[in-house]
Amino acid sequence: MTDLLPSAASPAPPAAAPAGPPDAPPTRSGPLGWLRRHRTALVIAAFLLLAVGVALVTAGGETGQSADYDPANAGADGARAVARVLDDEGVDVEVVRSADDLADAGADSGTTVVVTSSEQLGESTVERLRRDAGGARIVVVDPNPELLRVLDQPGSAGYVDAGDPIDASCDDDLFTGLAIEVDEASVMPGDGCFADTLVTADDLVLLGAPQLLTNDQVLRADNAAVALRLLGQQDRLVWYVASYDDLVGDDGVDFASLVPDWVAPGLALLLLATVALVGWRGRRLGPLATEPLPVVVKAIETTRSRGRLYRRSGDRAHAAETLRAATRARIRTRMRLGPATDEPTLVRDVARHVGRPEAEVGGLLGALGRPPGSDRDLISLAAALAALEEEVRRS
Repeated sequence: MTDLLPSAASPAPPAAAPAGPPDAPPTRSGPLGWLRRHRTALVIAAFLLLAVGVALVTAGGETGQSADYDPANAGADGARAVARVLDDEGVDVEVVRSADDLADAGADSGTTVVVTSSEQLGESTVERLRRDAGGARIVVVDPNPELLRVLDQPGSAGYVDAGDPIDASCDDDLFTGLAIEVDEASVMPGDGCFADTLVTADDLVLLGAPQLLTNDQVLRADNAAVALRLLGQQDRLVWYVASYDDLVGDDGVDFASLVPDWVAPGLALLLLATVALVGWRGRRLGPLATEPLPVVVKAIETTRSRGRLYRRSGDRAHAAETLRAATRARIRTRMRLGPATDEPTLVRDVARHVGRPEAEVGGLLGALGRPPGSDRDLISLAAALAALEEEVRRS
């Protein structure tokens, strides 16, 4: 018995080793392990940050340089080529982008002020332009009807059929013998050159063919010569790129200021005519009649109503086809042929069943049968179809 008891002095059995593969790699921990686990997300985030940075830098570099006819815009609609040629020819070109900068430029009678982005001018900025121009020659590029009104040059004759060269055809020796060629142009109020697309009124010049200044069209026809003669008459040129930031609260442009004056009276007259038409053609309605729903309409009433409609319209061919189609459907059911049976098979089986020639049965049942020419023929066709159906039923 004592041999079976463990000895107190005997050593304790060793502890069991934890289960697991003996060659398992050590667990990755620390910053290096975290970077390895999230390297894909980090790469995507880095690309996004780079894209945002490039967009911000690009947007900041192109501020004020992407507008049409801008002297710093190198695109197709910009005017960098004209500005650089004027500078190479000795004209001092100064670009200003606000009304305050125009006032600081100190324009005088020996200066030409060209205004682009003119759609962003308002009454207050036009007043400042005239005050700060200091007697300079002002060239307004592509003015809209509202700006023409503010400039005391209201009205416009419309658009020129551009695409072909337009000769100067005016008494101004500056443009004699020249022609411009642009994709589109508008006529300015008054008498001028190039089909009235360039009009001079005292010290104000209105240019309705602004594309002759653009980089992609300046080399067409004599566009370059006209641009240089128009803007290079003085030793100094102030290029004013108008901005909405210079407008004040009273310069807001609403819809009423952009439409012709005759629109409001025309709309009022149209409204009165509509009211008169409603009063003339309108009918008084009686009291509402209530009726329980759903309304049950008998089949015989529907059939008679359709018959009266067919008779009123005189569409005998439609009525005959309706009779034939209904007879074909009933005969298929009677002979257990099924709805998918085609017409030639039906005509052949019916002819064999009743002992009639196929041509006779086809003339009665066929969709290509002779249409009735009168009401009597239609009644005769209905009787013949009824007789054929009766034969099928009896046999």
